[in-house]
Amino acid sequence: MKKTISLLTAGALSISLLAGCGGKNANGQDGKVEIEFFHYKREGMETFDKLIEKFEKENPNIDVEQTSPPEATTVLRTRVSKSDIPDVMGIGGDITYKDLSETGVFTDVSKDKNLENIQQAYIQMLKDVSNEEKVYGIPYAANAVGVIYNKSIFKELNLEIPETWDDFIAVAKKVQDSGQIPFYHTYKDSWTILSAFNALAANTQGEDFYTQLNKGKILAGERYKEAAEKIVDLANYGHNNQQGVGYNDGNTAFANGEAAMYLQGIWAIPEIKKANQNIDLGVFPFPATNNPDETKLVSGVDLMLATSASSKHPEEAQKFIEFLLKEENAKQYIGEQNAFSALEGITQDDPTVAELKDSFEKGALADFPDHYIPNGVAPDKTLQTLVMDKDVDAFLDKVQKDWKKVQNRQ
Repeated sequence: MKKTISLLTAGALSISLLAGCGGKNANGQDGKVEIEFFHYKREGMETFDKLIEKFEKENPNIDVEQTSPPEATTVLRTRVSKSDIPDVMGIGGDITYKDLSETGVFTDVSKDKNLENIQQAYIQMLKDVSNEEKVYGIPYAANAVGVIYNKSIFKELNLEIPETWDDFIAVAKKVQDSGQIPFYHTYKDSWTILSAFNALAANTQGEDFYTQLNKGKILAGERYKEAAEKIVDLANYGHNNQQGVGYNDGNTAFANGEAAMYLQGIWAIPEIKKANQNIDLGVFPFPATNNPDETKLVSGVDLMLATSASSKHPEEAQKFIEFLLKEENAKQYIGEQNAFSALEGITQDDPTVAELKDSFEKGALADFPDHYIPNGVAPDKTLQTLVMDKDVDAFLDKVQKDWKKVQNRQ
């Protein structure tokens, strides 16, 4: 029987190398094997409910308990510190993946045949973020950050899709001059500011940013300047009370036609459509610079699937992952979540994101910069301060100093 659990947040604790048994590894009802699937994609819980139900029908001896708490990565880190580790974990290809892989939490899947069906670019992203050749999870879904726009408003104002930064700002000015809101900002939830920042930083921080980082040289204080300045520019084309509106309210407001553009990842599209299924949406690549031929779409491993190295039921855990990797199930996930598949040959055909296809086909992709920023730096909170006080130098100074403090502690 499927059980979906939503936990309360827990305080973050330091990660420790662990041994011992995995998390929810006891036998389930009627002697069935029970495994826990812990993930951070709360917006995908309904999709996973359906997939789990299907899996359990095909595997009547296995119960899958779905756990997706708020602040999931913080909860997972806390559980790891207590050696309470879920059997299957779904997280992003980010700093949490790097940190947990270093502790031995995950099963090494470097030789797993399932990797043969995964797009190499996303496998490489996991290697890049962890700075090692071993792989500890199967990339499952990828996302992208673009500019979600209301096609009806663009048509009404006779606006063309901007391909350069200058054109982007010119479009914002035209919308503002018409009496409408160019961008709907949701600064109350600090993490939402990272979408625009990631798109800007990935295209302006320099090709050698991560190479230098792996050598121990932190360049955020100088290389993030252009991105920070442009974040401030974008803040000038929002609405009243930008600091008082959060993500959920922003999705609803944008769905109701209250702004022409929304600076969010494609994960917001299903939520927007829930609020207004008739809205005519599109997404174009974020025009971060005035060099359109060099523009890269920010796309990373949004969801990777890993098993606990200490699970008492590794075969059942692996069986569940292989079920999710089946073509029909992978298609169901990306179809309902407006994501892109990390599996070879599975395409996203939703017309809403059609304008992003060219970037994928050309390979004009860049990983999320915040995937490489260590915990303790909290760029989202610093960005939240930036859009309020618009002090670029203070932002750069804090990010640089915080990053150095964390590095010196390692």
